[in-house]
Amino acid sequence: MTQAPEEFRNAVEALQSVRPRPEVALEPIRAPQRLAPWAYALSCETTGPGDVLASGRLVLLHDPEGQEAWNGVFRLVVYVRAGLDRELATDPFLPAVGWSWLTDALETAGASLTALGGTVTETSSARFGDIAGPTRTDDLELRASWTPKSADLAPHGEAFCQLMSHYAGLPPVGVTLFEQRQTS
Repeated sequence: MTQAPEEFRNAVEALQSVRPRPEVALEPIRAPQRLAPWAYALSCETTGPGDVLASGRLVLLHDPEGQEAWNGVFRLVVYVRAGLDRELATDPFLPAVGWSWLTDALETAGASLTALGGTVTETSSARFGDIAGPTRTDDLELRASWTPKSADLAPHGEAFCQLMSHYAGLPPVGVTLFEQRQTS
């Protein structure tokens, strides 16, 4: 990291400065090596109500010379996956909601960006034979990328944490679900 360009080091420091809510655990992981001259990655896992598991990755790519497709020198790539209840998995509006969780998180965090694009995918799986498991599992996946307008990536990291909270079904900070209340 000491040989990395200062702009990249500053961007990484900004991501490392993010302090997520207690239920959201961020951890540095090995970044992809061939997508850009410089890369940094975080993984995240969180569990929401009803033991809904959400996992994700946020990858920072940096090319000091810029890349035309990025429209800048940085690119953030996000992947999020969460388990779903079967009845929720059949909601025709689910992909639009999954996308809005990203755009709302970026807007709420004040993340300045351009060139946002991605996909939301619903998957249903049934396992058989040697890998038999639950009769059926349903998941929601988000894959997206965008170009931040500056190296101050703290708002982008905060948006990622908020996105993970949405995908896990966590209530807003300060709100307690009825089943979470303690009785005396």
